[in-house]
Amino acid sequence: MSPVPPTDPDIRAAFLDGMTLTACTVNVITTDGKAGRFGATVSAMSSVSADGERPTLLVCMHEKVSAAPAIIANGHFCVNVLRDGQASISDSFAGRIPLPGGDKFSCTAWSSSTHGQPHIEGALVRFDCRLRSNQQVGTHFVFIGEVLAVNLGEGGSPLIYSNRAYGTPGRLPEVAGRVAC
Repeated sequence: MSPVPPTDPDIRAAFLDGMTLTACTVNVITTDGKAGRFGATVSAMSSVSADGERPTLLVCMHEKVSAAPAIIANGHFCVNVLRDGQASISDSFAGRIPLPGGDKFSCTAWSSSTHGQPHIEGALVRFDCRLRSNQQVGTHFVFIGEVLAVNLGEGGSPLIYSNRAYGTPGRLPEVAGRVAC
């Protein structure tokens, strides 16, 4: 196998600048099992398919995040989609806020799913997943999860991340006579 050439620095910089302009939900991915209890903040989460034997979603996580090998070893994970007002939870799991004893899980209230995965109390929605596959692409793992359960929260708006800042979506005013493009 021949070595992978380094990324062109100009395209890498343009890619990173371009990606800051996208908007995505803020998610805390948690896992618990034989490898232990771990969690991490990620913005790269998306549905794959609602069809098939089970719905599927994907999560991308940096290889240096301690939760990544734990997800592989535990074989299960939960996607906790944060709602507006939960930015401090995101910052805690991203390592931006120092916590007593370094315990990220001390930043909020928890429950356990029927599949044993940590659930953030008050999250907008939680997806309990069985790890279907994983692949390393560059510096990140891509996890595909089969959704075993969906737990809807009590409402609210999602916490989003765009342009290196947290936000929440707002509805655009309806415009009479809107013409489709």
